[in-house]
Amino acid sequence: VGCRNIDFPPPLSLCCSYSVIGFIDKNKDTLFQDFKRLLYNSSNPMLKGMWPEGKLSITEVTKRPLTAATLFKNSMIALVDNLASKEPYYVRCIKPNDKKSPQLFDEERCRHQVEYLGLLENVRVRRAGFAYRQAYEKFLHRYKMISEFTWPNHDLASDKEAVQKLIDYCGFQHDVAYGKTKIFIRTPRTLFTLEERRAQVLIRIIVFLQKVWLGAVVRRRYKRMKAALTILRYYRRYKVKSYIREVSKRFQHVKTMKDYGKHVKWPMPPKVLHHFEEALRAIYLRWRASQIIKSIPPADLPQVRAKVAAMETLKGPRADMGLQRAWEGNYLASKRENPQAVNTFNSIANELKRKDKFMNVLFSCLVRKINRFNKVEDRAVLITDRHLYKMDPSRQYKVMSSVPLYNVSGLSVSSGKDQLVVFHTKDNKDLIVCLCSSENTIGEVVGVLVNHFRSEKRHLQVNVMHPVQCSMHGKKCSITVETRINQSQPDFTKNSSGYTLCVPGN
Repeated sequence: VGCRNIDFPPPLSLCCSYSVIGFIDKNKDTLFQDFKRLLYNSSNPMLKGMWPEGKLSITEVTKRPLTAATLFKNSMIALVDNLASKEPYYVRCIKPNDKKSPQLFDEERCRHQVEYLGLLENVRVRRAGFAYRQAYEKFLHRYKMISEFTWPNHDLASDKEAVQKLIDYCGFQHDVAYGKTKIFIRTPRTLFTLEERRAQVLIRIIVFLQKVWLGAVVRRRYKRMKAALTILRYYRRYKVKSYIREVSKRFQHVKTMKDYGKHVKWPMPPKVLHHFEEALRAIYLRWRASQIIKSIPPADLPQVRAKVAAMETLKGPRADMGLQRAWEGNYLASKRENPQAVNTFNSIANELKRKDKFMNVLFSCLVRKINRFNKVEDRAVLITDRHLYKMDPSRQYKVMSSVPLYNVSGLSVSSGKDQLVVFHTKDNKDLIVCLCSSENTIGEVVGVLVNHFRSEKRHLQVNVMHPVQCSMHGKKCSITVETRINQSQPDFTKNSSGYTLCVPGN
C-alpha cells in the first residue's frame, strides 16, 4: 500500500491510496498455447523451465483460451440479458445521517434529499391521478376471496368483468377506473380496506382448509382402520371355519367308536375361540356321558347317580371312595356279609316296610357306636328313604331307635381311610358310628344319601375334616382317628376333648 501526493490545483489536490496485491492475477491475459510451446522449446534451460505448459503437443491443445476482454464482454452481455428479462423497480434511498448510525436522524439532510430526488413531485402526481394500478388477473388473484361471485372461480366472460363485480360488491365503484388491461384505484384508503377484508377472509379460509385437510386425514385413517378390521374379521372367520372343519373331521365317526372319541386329540383353537372351545368340550363330554348312560341298564342307574354324587362331594379331600366296585347298598341282606342272620334281618325289614311304608332301602351295615354312657356297642344301621334305624344284631335286629331323614341335617367323615361317620341331627343328638364292612363303604353312604336328598330337592351338608366335630346330647366334642398295629377291630376310647377312634394298621 502506498500513498502518493499528486500536484493538482489546490481545490483538487488529494491523497490517493492503492494496493498492488493481486493486480496481475486480475488483469493478465492468458498466453496462447503457441507462445508457450515456443518458449518451452527454447535452448535456454531457465526459459524452458518457466513454461512447463508448452510440453503439450498441438494435437492435445487446439482451442485458444479466452482473453480478458472477451470474458468481460461476455459477462456484460449476460448482465444485460438478465436485466432485460426483469421488470424494473426504482428504489430511492435516503441517508438519515452521515455517521452511518441507526439512532441518528438529520431532518434537514433528509428534507434536502427528498427535494432533490423529486419525491414530492411524484406524490403530487400520484394524488392528482390514481395511486394504485394493477393488471386484472393479478388483482383478481389477490382479492377474489372477498366476494362470493369471484370465489373460488368466477363464471363471467373475462377477468375485467369479474373485477368490476368484485368492486361493485365492495362498494368502491366511485373510486376506481377501468383500463384495457389494468384497474386504477384513486385513494389508498380503498386499497387498505381491500387488504383488511382480505386478511379477515383469509383467516376463515385457513380454518376451512385446516378443517377439510383434517377431515381428509381422519377419513383416510378411518378407511385404513376399517380395512384393517375387515381383514381381521375375515381372518378370524377363516380361523374359526378352519378350526370347526378340523373338529368336524376328527370327531366325524366318534359315534361308532367304542370309547365315543375319548382318545381323539382336540385341535389347538385360536385365541378368539378359547371360551367357545371350552363350551364345545363341555357339550361333547355331556354327549359322551349321555351315550354311556344310554348303554347302562335302568336298574344300575341309581347306583351310577349315587357314585356321581359321591365323587362330586368327596373328590379331593378323600381319595378312597370305592367307585371301582359295585355298590350293594343293603349289605345286611347279603349272605356274603351277613350269612347267619340274613333271614332274620329280611323279616324285620319287611315288617318295618309295612309299618313305616318306606319304598327303598338305601343302605344297611354293621357298625360300632358309642352309647350315652360312653360305652362301645355293636349295632346295625338301616337307612331307608324315610328313616334311619338303629338295630341290635344280638337281639334279632330289634329296632332300638329311629330318626326321620328330614331330621338329618348333615354328615361328617374324616379325611383318612377309616370308616368313621357322624350323622348330624337337628336336635344335636348326633349318631357316631364306625362302619364294619369288608369294603370301604364311606363313599357309598355319602353318595346314596346325597343322591336321595337331591331327588327330594333338599341339600345335605357333607363335611370332610380331621378331627371330626360333633355333638353328644347337646355337648360339643371332637373325634380323632389313630392307627394302631396291634388293633384287631375299630374301637372308641374316651379322651379329654371327646373320643379317639383306634383302627387297625392294615
